[in-house]
Amino acid sequence: MKFTLSWLKSHLNTDADLDAILEALTRIGLEVEGVTDPAAKLTGFTVARVLTAERHPQADKLQVLSVDAGDGPLQVVCGAPNARAGLVGVFGRPGAAVPANGMVLKVAAIRGVESNGMMCSTRELELGEDHDGIIELPQDAPIGTAFADYAGLGDPVIEVSVTPNRQDCMGVHGIARDLAAAGLGTLVPPTVPQVPGEGPGPDVRIEDAAGCPAFFAQGVSGLTNGEAPEWMRRRLTAIGQKPISALVDITNYLTVDLGRPLHVYDKAKLSGGLVARQAEAGETVEALNGRTYTLSAGMTVIADDVAVHDIGGIMGGAHSGVSATTTDVIIECAYFTPEAIARTGQALALTSDARQRFERGVDPAFLDDGLAIATFLVLEYCGGTASGVTRAGEPPLGTRTYAYDPARTETLGGLAVPAERQRAILEGLGFTVGDDWQVTPPSWRRDIDGIADLVEEVIRIEGIDKVAPVPLPRIPGVARPTATPEQKLERRVRRAAAARGLDEAVTWSFLSERQAAAFGGAAFTLANPISEELKAMRPSLLPGILSAAERNLRRGAGSVRLFEIGRRYLAEGERATLGLVLAGERSQRGWRQGKAAAFDAYDAKAEALALLAAAGAPVDNLQVMGEAGDAFHPGQSGTLRLGPKTVLARFGMLHPALTKAFDLDGAVAVVEIYLDAVPPKRGSGFMRAAYAPAALQAVKRDFAFLVPPSLSADALVRAVRGADKASIVAARVFDVFEREGEKSVAVEVVLQPGEKSFTDADLKAVADKVVAAAAKQGAQLRG
Repeated sequence: MKFTLSWLKSHLNTDADLDAILEALTRIGLEVEGVTDPAAKLTGFTVARVLTAERHPQADKLQVLSVDAGDGPLQVVCGAPNARAGLVGVFGRPGAAVPANGMVLKVAAIRGVESNGMMCSTRELELGEDHDGIIELPQDAPIGTAFADYAGLGDPVIEVSVTPNRQDCMGVHGIARDLAAAGLGTLVPPTVPQVPGEGPGPDVRIEDAAGCPAFFAQGVSGLTNGEAPEWMRRRLTAIGQKPISALVDITNYLTVDLGRPLHVYDKAKLSGGLVARQAEAGETVEALNGRTYTLSAGMTVIADDVAVHDIGGIMGGAHSGVSATTTDVIIECAYFTPEAIARTGQALALTSDARQRFERGVDPAFLDDGLAIATFLVLEYCGGTASGVTRAGEPPLGTRTYAYDPARTETLGGLAVPAERQRAILEGLGFTVGDDWQVTPPSWRRDIDGIADLVEEVIRIEGIDKVAPVPLPRIPGVARPTATPEQKLERRVRRAAAARGLDEAVTWSFLSERQAAAFGGAAFTLANPISEELKAMRPSLLPGILSAAERNLRRGAGSVRLFEIGRRYLAEGERATLGLVLAGERSQRGWRQGKAAAFDAYDAKAEALALLAAAGAPVDNLQVMGEAGDAFHPGQSGTLRLGPKTVLARFGMLHPALTKAFDLDGAVAVVEIYLDAVPPKRGSGFMRAAYAPAALQAVKRDFAFLVPPSLSADALVRAVRGADKASIVAARVFDVFEREGEKSVAVEVVLQPGEKSFTDADLKAVADKVVAAAAKQGAQLRG
């Protein structure tokens, strides 16, 4: 639904500016999809006067003009036949883009004569179809004025999305009514003229009361179908509709202005009277869009004694359409049943502005007034004499009344609104509210069907943003969340592992005693196992995954990345654990990297840290300590601990003896994460923490230290990170260099300023703290 700002304000007395109107439209449920400025495409076009016009020396059909656009004469080559000295028109300066074709004007030589722009026609500016000559403006038009300002084209076009239930807002007047109810001004009621008719009305009747309950019509004779008035053509053009003729433009205008579709028939092209009836199977009609449609039985049509002339409520026929020679017309103002319109439109795959409104449901009480307004405009701009009005059938005017309780806005809608404010809102929307709160919806609101809809109207206008976001009470019978914190932890870790490209395995909880012995021995064995190979309860998840990896590699898998979440069975009880195996090729061989690379202990460490982070462990506070155990390769493994005693994970390369025992070739990296040792996350409800990025940019500084062989990189990084906890937010090793018994470790430190940026003195103070903290670990800043 499109309309211009000035069009809206012709229905709404308001001092609100464009921004306030746009905000209010979206707030009351009419979502603004876009706003365009028609004047933008006319930038660079000004009012100009032709001072002289001389014949082009090299072309008979061209003239060389001297044009004054407000800043002195310019030479312009023009081929328009009406170009002459003294003409006032529209001049496009070099650099302006012609709206019709996007061509950017520039200084150029035309048949050997320099031209500094162009004089423009109506079609070139997309203001009409006239291209026989350049635009001629009144002699008193101000020279040098921007043409868009002079022509009043700087009127913003607003496009809103109207939901299917809001048939009342398919007209500008209905949108203005909503804004007035929301407090943005006062509604201007439509002026309904008294049109005296002479003689009997047109011959119209109804044979399909189910599809067309009411068919009102009035004739006008002796008219002249010329152009519609400029203000009407300008409004239609602004919303993308092409002006055609006064009769057509009037019906199109009223469709958008008041949401009241009408149709005009050329009386001279009809044979007998008009009848609203059901189509016969196989009947055809050529519609105004130039296409011929084959009708099905039951479709509502408007026909004369010979043929179908209108697909009722959707599109008129080409045969009886008006033209420049039309002198006598019949104006149709009918009510079509929304369901019938929807079925016909879907069956024919035919859409139109009329269908959009009729299938939502137009105001059934507006037939007489809509016909009077249309007839008045035809008489005003086309002349002629009006006949009497024929009223066939009765529109469905059944009323509905609801006993309303103002307290329901709070109990049902969650917003307490004073009763008198509710009365003002409902009455502003056209509802009738009795002293006893018996509420009757207006005829144009067929979507209102109960108390809940009345509450919605009040809250929509008062402001749905005022409704407090509170959770609904849990009613009896609704199940509460049953997942335990441990189950939620396992779900997070499982999703994180899969997201990192690991495949989940599910293996037996039983092992052979030989396999269990390699990982610390079984605390429990089965008295009656199904097999000697499945006798011991597993003390680790790794044996089962290693066996699965061996089977996959033996069957041709180049790279195996498996994980499993399950239970270890120890003497002190069951322990939730994640096991992970990386075997085979880490990356395939290629022309850049050469031979295929195998997994190493750093890959295992990276996976362990990533999954611990997903589990909610404080990875920045973890320490890498000691060997991981007999099942791991000495010197190529470690543990991740929270403090010296709490082991969260073991990682590294599998011991070569076990690699051989499980029939695996090459290096195998393994990880075991003890999920039961991960500190529980604090409850934060269902909402994530608000995103709060730092206001100031972080600063990075690099430090290179000479370290003793016994100092681990982890200890150095922890010392650096703790040097100034207020400023240092991260630290990491990015380079290691060894030469002649010396070892250099380079650390990148990230500093985050708080309320103000760091000064040079601040940065030096932090650097001194970093160097001092490293020195306590035996590291010295490299010179």
